[in-house]
Amino acid sequence: MIVDCHTHLWRYPGHLSDQFVKEANLMRATPVDMNIDLDRHYEAMKQVDKAIVLGFKAKHVGVNVPNDYVAEYVKRDPQRLIGFLGVEPQDKNAIAEIERSVNKLGLRGIKLGPIYQNFDPAEKAAYRIYRKAVNLRLPILFHMGTTFCRFAPLEYGNPVLLEKVARDFPDLRMVIAHLAHPWQRETIVLIRKQPNVYSDVSGLFYRPWQFYNAMIAAIEWGVTHKLLFGTDYPVATANEMIAGMRKVNRLVEGTGLPRIPDQVIDDLIHRNTLELLGLA
Repeated sequence: MIVDCHTHLWRYPGHLSDQFVKEANLMRATPVDMNIDLDRHYEAMKQVDKAIVLGFKAKHVGVNVPNDYVAEYVKRDPQRLIGFLGVEPQDKNAIAEIERSVNKLGLRGIKLGPIYQNFDPAEKAAYRIYRKAVNLRLPILFHMGTTFCRFAPLEYGNPVLLEKVARDFPDLRMVIAHLAHPWQRETIVLIRKQPNVYSDVSGLFYRPWQFYNAMIAAIEWGVTHKLLFGTDYPVATANEMIAGMRKVNRLVEGTGLPRIPDQVIDDLIHRNTLELLGLA
């Protein structure tokens, strides 16, 4: 089974600001089409067996993907699509929105992005989100690491900021997106010591030297079993990502540098992410 734990569903114009879309061209060497209609997303998800679809709200950078929009789409194929809700910790109605999104809309996790939503992961407002997530057994996917958004504060992107959260909420299942690049090593040492913290590897294969070094570090620290497959679609498709991951050792052909075992890549691609996150 292949589970894509990180896919986006949004329309432009509509869900994204002009500035966000303009700056998004910094993500890859080639432009990314940020306007994803429902049929296009569904066709891309045929490349995997299951996919998590993310709602997201981040006024600070001009993103608003409504939870109702995600929930309605997930109804198209609830056996294959799993919806996560978006909520802003600073919103006074955040807890009510979580309860509504879970109990009425059937969404099964939460997407947060401190760097996009301009909040410290350890601040009081965020803690009420974590408490509710534990109470409802909802995993949280955090965007950590860098971003293309000019006014998103990098100081909230370091995964070390989630260490206190993991200590204070040991039962909270968390996924750190993108190995929090460029802080991959911080992510790796964090997921090693915290049993319920994982990381996806989206956003890395098209930076092959970074991906190679991250995988070597994960092997040396013994945490490859805590790495999850995710594409960050539409930034990449599953087929594109799998092909890119399988090419990682081309960088070191003819050198004495260590290789990433094929089995490590295969296991990552086919990991039972839903079971690890309590969504099976």
